Amino acid sequence: MFKPPYSAPQQHGLQIRIRSGGHDYEGLSYVAEVPFVILDLLYLRNITVDIENRSAWVQAGATLGELYYMISRKSKTLGFPAGVCVTVCTGGHFSGGGYGFLMRKYGLASDNIIDAHIIDVNGNLLDRKAMGEDLFWAIRGGGGASFGVIVAWKVKLVPVPSTVTVFNVKRTLEENATEMIQKWQLVANKLDNRIFIRMDIARVKSSEKYGKLTIEASFVSMFLGGVEELLPLMQESFPELGLDRKDCSETSWVGSTVFTNGVLIGSTGHEDPEVALLNRTQIRAGKYKGKSDYVSKPIPLDGLEGLWRLLSDEEIEYVQLQFAPYGGIMDEISESETPFSHRSGYIFHIHYLVCWHEKGEEAEQRHMNWTRKLYKYMEPYASKSPRAAYLNYRDLDIGVNNEGYTNYTQASTWGVKYFKNNFKRLAMVKTKVDPHNLFRNEQSIPTLSDEEQYYLETI
Repeated sequence: MFKPPYSAPQQHGLQIRIRSGGHDYEGLSYVAEVPFVILDLLYLRNITVDIENRSAWVQAGATLGELYYMISRKSKTLGFPAGVCVTVCTGGHFSGGGYGFLMRKYGLASDNIIDAHIIDVNGNLLDRKAMGEDLFWAIRGGGGASFGVIVAWKVKLVPVPSTVTVFNVKRTLEENATEMIQKWQLVANKLDNRIFIRMDIARVKSSEKYGKLTIEASFVSMFLGGVEELLPLMQESFPELGLDRKDCSETSWVGSTVFTNGVLIGSTGHEDPEVALLNRTQIRAGKYKGKSDYVSKPIPLDGLEGLWRLLSDEEIEYVQLQFAPYGGIMDEISESETPFSHRSGYIFHIHYLVCWHEKGEEAEQRHMNWTRKLYKYMEPYASKSPRAAYLNYRDLDIGVNNEGYTNYTQASTWGVKYFKNNFKRLAMVKTKVDPHNLFRNEQSIPTLSDEEQYYLETI
């Protein structure tokens, strides 16, 4: 048993914020409207890879890049399904789900966690057996900061071929991007589950070919295999893209993580893995706002054309929509397997990201209002009842807890959007392991009153 690191904050009425990498979209891991202290896990960075058992222990302050690099040092045919941004740390990323280019083949990071170490409200260091299956279920997609301090994960490594293929094909509206986007919506979730094609849509500053602002779609992909196998698969399923051998690069799995991170940060994507993956410097300067949606039916042509008009607003510095395809194994995993409920029935997920460097309150309000306008515009095409959202793209616009006690019904305004029917079980686990709500923030899982608990147990 540890001396609880949060006894002093309790005595002084301070909230506790837990930070592993500091990538929370709303800053809830390191800022608050009330007095608080930070438990910073930055230096918990140890990674132990066990090739014989195809597993690894990774501490919460280690980045995805560090994990990928350490796996590659031990094996060229094992990988791990997690996110693209290599400076994100595992503590928060895994606890919220964590998806990347292996999602359609192997699911989320949280689907591949087999043990964990967490310090509970009493200062006890617990593994999976000691914490019990309810708490172990809750921290794999329910956001770990509501339940304790996660200090390490044990993950299952997955087989990958020694050669994978990557590409990033860009097309503007003048190059028939709209037609390709329409086709992508129909096929991306039905492709061979070794193929993951993310579609990024943005306004480009200028088109050298046409000399004007336009909308560009980037089709960013990783295929678990060689180019000779990929090309006929693409020709059969997505010929509109016109994929050519010269568009493709063969690399290792760890090389693909460098490539996809390079697309994100604007580098070549061909840097040395040690340089690219071990750099902990965060990539974004300025300010940004993120949102998310899940989509069950293709967005029709008139919806896309209206979106192009909206994205053409030159008062907004930069906006990108990332479309991540579902299907594959995501259709096979039950919604209740983990708290991450967004599984079958969705064809893709949208990540909205608006960034600006312009200083001042007016610029901030203009970009925030425009982001909400974009989100409102997309409402007819998004999931309904609830309009689902992804916890790792945290968005306080969808609802927040009260400063004091928040009941289950009030918290459900945001909770069911992230977790759907799993929100009920999360609240019951929270009440059991943290009955006095020590671990709380603007979107932490609420504790239940006796009446609420009785009601939820009987429905």
